[in-house]
Amino acid sequence: MKVMRIYTGGDNQSHFEELDIPLTPTEYGSQSELVPAAGVIFRETPEGGSLDFHNAPRRQFVITLSGLGELECGDGSRRRFGAGDILLADDTTGQGHITREIKGPRRGIFIPLPQ
Repeated sequence: MKVMRIYTGGDNQSHFEELDIPLTPTEYGSQSELVPAAGVIFRETPEGGSLDFHNAPRRQFVITLSGLGELECGDGSRRRFGAGDILLADDTTGQGHITREIKGPRRGIFIPLPQ
């Protein structure tokens, strides 16, 4: 399963990296190892909304349920996230990223990870 990670590089800017979460066959499909989590946050953001450069408030998975958002790193690279896309927000330091709501409202689930 693919997960896009946004992280802070040695240059103090955010960058994207695609991760492949290994899945193991089970009696019914396949699944990953357990990832410890600290809870679940539900969020809805309006179309046209935007946040200038900011850091992730904590290390967390962000799963888009509906709508379309775009993240931009300090190097200018951009990625769009729509229904079913998974982001590992890991840029808790440095310059951070810009978030834009392209199509909305965008609904998502945030899963904070233990520090």
